[in-house]
Amino acid sequence: MSFSITGKTAIVTGASSGIGLAIGKKFAEAGANVMFADADEKALVAELDKLLEQDNVSYFAGDLRERLNIANLLSATLDVFDKIDILVNGARQVVPSDPLDPNDDSTETLMKQTLLPTLRLSQLVARRMIKQGEDAENDAPAGTIITLSSIASTRTHPELLAYSITSSALDQMTRSLAVSLAEHRIRVNALAFGSVMSASMRDTLKDNRTFKQDIEKHTPLGRIAAPTELAEAVQFMASEASGFMTGQIMTFDGGRTLWDPVAAPVH
Repeated sequence: MSFSITGKTAIVTGASSGIGLAIGKKFAEAGANVMFADADEKALVAELDKLLEQDNVSYFAGDLRERLNIANLLSATLDVFDKIDILVNGARQVVPSDPLDPNDDSTETLMKQTLLPTLRLSQLVARRMIKQGEDAENDAPAGTIITLSSIASTRTHPELLAYSITSSALDQMTRSLAVSLAEHRIRVNALAFGSVMSASMRDTLKDNRTFKQDIEKHTPLGRIAAPTELAEAVQFMASEASGFMTGQIMTFDGGRTLWDPVAAPVH
């Protein structure tokens, strides 16, 4: 079975840079209709450039912490493409934490920035997918939801307390939604990744040259993955090649989780 997503319509959040941008571009190249969504309109327009001239590419700029923007994102997608088949929750942030500081608000920040918008958008999109499935004349798949998570959800690193908690919550959200939506022919999975050259990773490496060596040392494959590699894994999860897969947290980490020194970097 191929990884085809031709003719499908996808929303990709966090799509103005790095991993989200790579996923959106990969989907568009594969023949899908793609709504690139991000809070940074200037970056979206700059990065998409001539892609916006294509009929299968559009964008939405808005802060998804606001419920109205979540509803507007779905409405904008339906206005342009008339349906939604794939949701990729790619928006994510890494915020350092002090695990012993009761005044550290990093966990609350990431819950508001990452978990709640992801959950609310998934719920709203799922309702639309259910309706589309009910209106369909056959029992074809009604949609798929994919969330980007992290291996930090199962690893311990004190300075990533908030990120680890949020990633764990995203994993459990994935499992719960998968069970709830299975009867509606909607699959829900997550991709927990390790070291990928995201925009934040690139910025971190600029300030700390030894960090790259440390990551490579603790990754069996000995390198940091390119965003395009992760995008290909997401395309597999979006396609019918993974049609019997739901509620799964697929690991994409170059073998990083096979070794577990506590102090080693996990993102």
